[in-house]
Amino acid sequence: MADADDIRHLALALPHVVEIDSAGFDFRVADKGFVWSYPERRPGTPRRIRTDIAVLYVGDEAEKQALLLGEPELFFTTPAYDGLPLVMLRLAQVSVERLRELVTDAWRMRAPDSLVGELDDAVDPPNPDLSRAHPTR
Repeated sequence: MADADDIRHLALALPHVVEIDSAGFDFRVADKGFVWSYPERRPGTPRRIRTDIAVLYVGDEAEKQALLLGEPELFFTTPAYDGLPLVMLRLAQVSVERLRELVTDAWRMRAPDSLVGELDDAVDPPNPDLSRAHPTR
């Protein structure tokens, strides 16, 4: 089970992330949002910021539909998000490890290529050519 503190920790661990002042959480890279609190809107009531639900950037409609259809217990959408590459994630239903994957993927889709390369270099350093380290005898 994950929560808003987990989102904050994971998002701020990524390169060049800025947290925007808000009633919940709102994270950006290169001035582009990639994960934020769900601003729930119900007719006749004021907007309510839901920190138990994250809005995630997913890149395209195909990815959105795959998540919605493949894991309906985790992901949902509303008519206000029709046509947008965004899904809502129920934080209480997701593990922190899966959340790390989702937040990182959202960041990768919004970050400039140079920053993505920086993250990849930090996470997956090049493998040395072991054949040179141990020549055959």
